[in-house]
Amino acid sequence: MATAPRPRTTTRDPEDLARRLTAWLDTRLRGAKAVGVSVPASNGMSSETLLFDIEHPEPPLRACALRLAADPAAYTVFPVYDMVRQYRTMRVVGEHSDLPVPKVLWLEEDPGPLGAPFFVMERVEGRVPPDVMPYTYEGNWLHAASDEEREALEAASIGLLARLHDQVPLEEAQFLSPPGEGDALCRHVTAQRAYYDWVVDGVARSPLIEAAFDRLEETWPREPGPPVLNWGDARIGNVVYDGFAPAAVLDWEMAALAPREVDLGWTVYLHRFFQDLTEAFGQRGLPDFLRRDRIEVRYAELTGHTPRDMDFYTLYAALRQAIVMLRVAYRQVHFGEVVVPADPDTLILHHGSLRAMVQGSYWD
Repeated sequence: MATAPRPRTTTRDPEDLARRLTAWLDTRLRGAKAVGVSVPASNGMSSETLLFDIEHPEPPLRACALRLAADPAAYTVFPVYDMVRQYRTMRVVGEHSDLPVPKVLWLEEDPGPLGAPFFVMERVEGRVPPDVMPYTYEGNWLHAASDEEREALEAASIGLLARLHDQVPLEEAQFLSPPGEGDALCRHVTAQRAYYDWVVDGVARSPLIEAAFDRLEETWPREPGPPVLNWGDARIGNVVYDGFAPAAVLDWEMAALAPREVDLGWTVYLHRFFQDLTEAFGQRGLPDFLRRDRIEVRYAELTGHTPRDMDFYTLYAALRQAIVMLRVAYRQVHFGEVVVPADPDTLILHHGSLRAMVQGSYWD
């Protein structure tokens, strides 16, 4: 894990993007230039991020971040990148909650200027728990923090979910409702099945993922509860922190209307994903951080809603992560970075923990 190359995430030329960005910016703010254009080392494997400053005699601001729809030539993680949807989500959250969402400035739906639609937002300075190497590994600021500092960060981060779920009126986010029939949870899972079918189109299917879908059906909640606005990718790696306090909540491309526990299960499992990998490589990690029991208690105290059916929702999170990991692995195959093994399930980094969840033994 420590020496594995980071999967390729783009085929775009950063210098060409910088030139085209400056030309576009001049159409929005006459005489402005984009300077210091860079791609952050933490750039994700879905939408791409560019950081830049505005050089102008009277700029409304100087520090910006740009979210650009994924490069179609880079074997994208998701089939669709709806930048209008992300832009609208951030505006709704910013207008109807007190979450620190960066102010969105411009939306460009025309793919001409940069090759794909994008939006620009204010850039918030701070630090982000790293994914590579994961913050559960030694050698980063969060791992080196005291227990008290991590507890403060954990409490503030769960508070983000509580406030998001409680504050944003459902009617303001109806454009995020998944299509189809049935309740919000049914439609959310149906969308994930469609995503999985897209991922395995023309390549080997995953018996483990399909067994996980079957297990969901067997353990389906009797009362999923009403939907709320879900962040979607609800994890601390998508938060900019000022010290140990959230300063900006990022990455809204997976936002949807769903039961509260969909977000909570994702928060719980995405930490466990990193923790399990860290332990597998011989390190202790952060076993007392973001524990499921503490997250559930804290969320209940903040909202009055006691999380239910969390075995189901953490399995669902692990399943969703497995589909993403399978797509990322097949992208590495596409670029010649890895070969397909005899057992395609081993392409999923956390196949062991997902299998344990399907068998009902993970939380024992």
